[in-house]
Amino acid sequence: MTSPTFSFSPASSPARPGLAVAIRTGVALMALGAFALSYDALRQMAAASHVHPALTYVFPLLVDGFIALGIGALLVLHAGPLRARLYVASLVALATATSIWANVLHAIRLNQQARHSGLPLDDITVGAISAIAPLALAGAVHFYLLVQRQPATRHNTAAATRHKPQAVPEPHREPAAEAAAPKPVEAGQDVAEPMRKQEAEIDTPPNGTGRKPSATLEQAVEIGRTAQRGRGGHASRRHIEDAIRSKGFTVNKDLAEEAKDILQSELDERPASGH
Repeated sequence: MTSPTFSFSPASSPARPGLAVAIRTGVALMALGAFALSYDALRQMAAASHVHPALTYVFPLLVDGFIALGIGALLVLHAGPLRARLYVASLVALATATSIWANVLHAIRLNQQARHSGLPLDDITVGAISAIAPLALAGAVHFYLLVQRQPATRHNTAAATRHKPQAVPEPHREPAAEAAAPKPVEAGQDVAEPMRKQEAEIDTPPNGTGRKPSATLEQAVEIGRTAQRGRGGHASRRHIEDAIRSKGFTVNKDLAEEAKDILQSELDERPASGH
């Protein structure tokens, strides 16, 4: 007999604790009555099977007791592996079928031997009535365990809500627009100094990888126009390299030499165009 798994929410739990106690008490009494009826039939079946009279009480405990324990194991393994749950469910079903078969056979055999002085019943009716006791025992045990688990489930939910970690507020960060805006100049401070720093930050390319980017030929020529002239007013490769590096770029000698030739050509064309 498979045991379905039920989930309860705090909203569907009993509003009064006394109601849960009454339900557990009623279910326990029902299970006790069903066990007593099934116990009597199973003990007589054990005696008919030539079991020692002092040990006939063990047979009902083995059959009906195994059903109760198996249902409890199914509730415990409701989230366990499928193979384990199928194994326990098959054993519970086998024990339940054995109890029903023994109760039905016991009732039919007694009905065949009895002399009916009152209401006569056929064997099928007697067998069906005798099967009620083991079925009621299995259902009562299942109901009791479900009701017993409900307060624990509600307590665990409340405890989890109470001990839920609170979110830590993130540190205040200035918006990008405010961070990029230039700060006001204080009285007596050099006005040119903040402007030079701001121009340097704008001209300097972002360096997210920790390595300075290499300057292209166009960038080298553009920056080289602002570099200091060499001897005789000619373009100087060394001064061009220094100007490019001051802008946050790297440059090799070949690129700097090529930029110097372009800048020198521009310088050489100026007198001719002016003429």
